[in-house]
Amino acid sequence: MSHIPVKKVVIVGGGTAGWIAAAVLAKVMGQTLDIELVESDDIGTVGVGEATIPQIRLLLDVLGLDENDFLRNTNGTIKLGIQFNDWGKLGDSYMHAFGEVGRSLGMLPFYPYWLKSRTTGGNSDLWDYSLNYQAAIANRYTPLQRLGDTGMGGLVHAYHFDATRVAAYLRQYAEKWGVKRTEGMIVETVLRETDGFIESMVLSSGKQIQGDLFIDCSGFRGLLIEGALNTGYEDWTHWLPCNRAIAVPCESVEPLQPYTQSRAHKAGWQWRIPLQNRTGNGHVYCSDYISDDEAHSVFMNNLDGAALAEPKLLKFTPGRRRKFWNKNCVALGLASGFMEPLESTSIHLVQSGIDRLIKMFPDKGFSQVNTDEYNRQSIVEFARVRDFIILHYHANQRTDSQFWIDRREMSIPAELRRKMDLFADSGQIYRNAEELFTEVAWLQVMIGQHIVPNRYHPMAGQITQQQLEQFLEQLRQINHKAVSGLSSHRDFINKNCAG
Repeated sequence: MSHIPVKKVVIVGGGTAGWIAAAVLAKVMGQTLDIELVESDDIGTVGVGEATIPQIRLLLDVLGLDENDFLRNTNGTIKLGIQFNDWGKLGDSYMHAFGEVGRSLGMLPFYPYWLKSRTTGGNSDLWDYSLNYQAAIANRYTPLQRLGDTGMGGLVHAYHFDATRVAAYLRQYAEKWGVKRTEGMIVETVLRETDGFIESMVLSSGKQIQGDLFIDCSGFRGLLIEGALNTGYEDWTHWLPCNRAIAVPCESVEPLQPYTQSRAHKAGWQWRIPLQNRTGNGHVYCSDYISDDEAHSVFMNNLDGAALAEPKLLKFTPGRRRKFWNKNCVALGLASGFMEPLESTSIHLVQSGIDRLIKMFPDKGFSQVNTDEYNRQSIVEFARVRDFIILHYHANQRTDSQFWIDRREMSIPAELRRKMDLFADSGQIYRNAEELFTEVAWLQVMIGQHIVPNRYHPMAGQITQQQLEQFLEQLRQINHKAVSGLSSHRDFINKNCAG
């Protein structure tokens, strides 16, 4: 059977999504592909995706980038987790910290033993046993792979960075690997009459750009995936009603925190992302419960430094395209869908999408079976991320605003309900193979927002109370000793990667 290879890949739109796609494709498949990226300087990028999760380090590994050089050129800092304030109840604070919590014992993970201690009079906090959390609240960071011979892992980190600088950094990288950048505004998309596939695009200059495979990174517009191919959009507003965000940078304050902060407000939440020389801020909210003027006032009154620019208002509809891959077009980034950046997943979903595309890379026949499997996996991944975000909203006990009451009383996806009920009943957490978030991630949010299991696994009852107390105290001391040996986050930045 004859297979004609794809030779020309056209990426529409730059920004973080476009240049990640270009850089990875050029590094991995550049010897067999002609890659062209089309973008216009007249079209701005959203540029608010400044926080990431640990999978971002896989991107650097694939591209062969030095971490310190990357941070130096992107105004980057270290991220050890996300602190959530006022989400469960007013006055609450907990963290979704990366890395392990405690240490497994026998066939069980750590947390059933911690649950047992709670039922027998113990009052320790779950995060006493998280090295990442203890380092984060102490504002400390030094690379740490393992905790000596304890069998416990060290610190697990991601990054905060300036998304605009990341795009510029990756553009420079991609162009060195042969990616051609074309400046111009797309005014027409030409479809093949025989099958409706994209044949070419016409720029305002009259130039025509042809390709075999098109990657749509054009942002909310979805210029190709929606504008040309009418793929359709699945709206998730009934679960995630926040539809607007105000974003602005402000002056830095010390100490330099190695974690993102998310503070719940009357009808949404506010992010805080510390970079080397400024802080990124945003207020995500639902316009059905608060006016734009009030949201602006709440936001600006909760900055911890002077604003450095005029606030930018963004409007969006949470959800996803009905297909991520339609005919010969694959959508990445905001062109594929939008979920609010509560758990910093936007850049990871770009990475995941381009990784999946490479694994399922087509020939010019564009097998429908291959396309369908790409869409199936993408749909599952988006749904599980969506459910994790819904969990934060639904598991609240706030009574101070109708927004939070409605989130608690709303119906939720069946898979999320199953997860919550199972944990509340017996403390069990199961993760499907294609899910992004780990059992420990689910554990921290559910415990942090007051979902406490009725019972713990009976195997945890096989150790005595004295053995349990010694085990827990040993873990606390290991973490305490490790954190005391770390430098401050600011000192680490100044020594290794100051921009």
